[in-house]
Amino acid sequence: MQKNDPRNEISLPTAQAVKAEIKREKYKQLYKKVLKSTIYALVIVAAVAVLIATLLLPVVQITGTSMEPSLVEGNIVLLVKYEKPQRGDLYAFYYSNKILIKRVIALPGDFVEIDVDGTVYVNGEMLNEPYVTEKAFGECDIEFPYQVPENQYFMMGDKRETSIDSRSTVIGCVGKDQLVGRIFFRIWPFEDIGFIG
Repeated sequence: MQKNDPRNEISLPTAQAVKAEIKREKYKQLYKKVLKSTIYALVIVAAVAVLIATLLLPVVQITGTSMEPSLVEGNIVLLVKYEKPQRGDLYAFYYSNKILIKRVIALPGDFVEIDVDGTVYVNGEMLNEPYVTEKAFGECDIEFPYQVPENQYFMMGDKRETSIDSRSTVIGCVGKDQLVGRIFFRIWPFEDIGFIG
């Protein structure tokens, strides 16, 4: 009679080991399911965020100094589209494949005049401009009184001495079709976060 060879013995798993293996497999399946649904959710959130940012609330980072002190280089702002521009609003617009930001000074049909000291008059009334720290005539090659053409807006930067804007024929008035949106909220830097009026 042959003795039992330990190598020929088959050990059966215990009930506890079987339960642990089943639990591990269920956990793996659950993990894969949760991971898949999380990735799908992130893709959907990213797509919605891109759509909102593109269509409704574009985000713009400020470069240059023409809007100081209202906006300074590095500020990140939200724009809202589809609003009718009003005097005093800050607007972003397309110009020569760039996005520029200026303040709406006069609306279509308005008459604009600027004194040599930089005081601005719209329809014969002096503008109250608390956002301007230093008035200046700036880069200006248009004749006054100047009437804003139909469907266009006369826009100026807040830093009047250095801003190149509607006072110069290089940029001129901004057409309605060039407007990107009104700047309404600063999101960066955090210490300056808030609505922009």
